[in-house]
Amino acid sequence: MAGAALVVFAGAAAQGATLDDVKKKGFVQCGVSTGLAGFSNPDDTGDWTGLDVDFCRAVASAIFGDAKAVKFTPLSAKERFTALQSGEVDVLSRNTTWTMSRDTQMGLVFAGVTYYDGQGFMVPKSLGVTSAKELDGASVCVQQGTTTELNLTDYFRASGMTFNPVVYEKLDEVNAAYDAGRCDVYTTDASGLYAIRLTMGDPNAHMVLPEIISKEPLGPAVRQGDEQWFAVNKWVYYALINAEEMGVTQANVEEMKGSENPNIKRLLGVDGNFGESIGLDADWAVKVIKGVGNYGEIFERNVGANTPLGIERGQNALWTEGGLQYAPPIR
Repeated sequence: MAGAALVVFAGAAAQGATLDDVKKKGFVQCGVSTGLAGFSNPDDTGDWTGLDVDFCRAVASAIFGDAKAVKFTPLSAKERFTALQSGEVDVLSRNTTWTMSRDTQMGLVFAGVTYYDGQGFMVPKSLGVTSAKELDGASVCVQQGTTTELNLTDYFRASGMTFNPVVYEKLDEVNAAYDAGRCDVYTTDASGLYAIRLTMGDPNAHMVLPEIISKEPLGPAVRQGDEQWFAVNKWVYYALINAEEMGVTQANVEEMKGSENPNIKRLLGVDGNFGESIGLDADWAVKVIKGVGNYGEIFERNVGANTPLGIERGQNALWTEGGLQYAPPIR
């Protein structure tokens, strides 16, 4: 019984600590990649853009009403979890796969799946292959400290093929090695391959093979032990999905406050104060949508069909459109 009491006390002590700290310092410290087009990438002036970046901007909007109240910490795959565990960052929004071991053994918890992905392969067209089943004996560039390494081994073993791993810690090292021809194949999440292909000396000389060999649900993570901060991040994500489903956009959010739809009224804080339970204002979702738009707007702006990546919604469409994006209701 004494042990149980200690656990309750520790949980109570942690409750609200991160949100209070964030409010006190005036910004969200967000862990992102060292540079991946469409997800988290700095421009020449140091301004960050991308789907993962916009999630952090959404959280900042919910708290401060300011999408710019964020500071970004670029992290390698190897560094990312330590940075979150140590408190160096408040949230990790870095094309990170939600897995059981990460969810149960590393002191962190995932707030949702902002991008459903899967691991694929990219090759130079000059290699003359059109399928991953033709890669027996290939040398494969892969980033250290990722789920990609294990998936790669599993796939080749299950397919009865061999491969030679070419492993680097930093993403730019893997990119440079592949572009320089030090390996035959590049493997990572398919979304990443489309982004990395654009950075090659001649993007048109490379192709992404059709096979997807894994499930890679990517999303933001926070530290375990602070239920309020977890709830803030989780419900910001859900608000983005619900807003798209209800047709609430960055352009019409003020107008939609006058809607007679009870679901929209609750989302926008016109009916009830659902923000209070997570330490936010009643109009927290209005601030989110004003700051970054809804989920569909974020997707199309960063990785969609009209961007250089040209990614279709696919599994990332709303559930009403045959996709997997689905959010619990606000009520």
